Amino acid sequence: MSDLMFAPPLAKIGSEYYLFGGAAVITLVAFTGLILMPALGSFSRGWEKLAAGMLSLFVLAALILVGLVIGFIVFYNWDSIGA
Repeated sequence: MSDLMFAPPLAKIGSEYYLFGGAAVITLVAFTGLILMPALGSFSRGWEKLAAGMLSLFVLAALILVGLVIGFIVFYNWDSIGA
């Protein structure tokens, strides 16, 4: 009986967190498979692979920034979009 009293309650996670988490996983898998791996496979020297990896991270940052800007525009103009 004492075990039941001290068991922490499970947190209820909303479905939107699962959707956003799934979207993040799909995005990272797509980035890795479509951008990072071809960039790393194109070069043979270690410093070239490192440079390609760093440039790929800039591409990822640019894609995230574009997504945030589009999301902000949709959020800001939602009243006129929904009408």
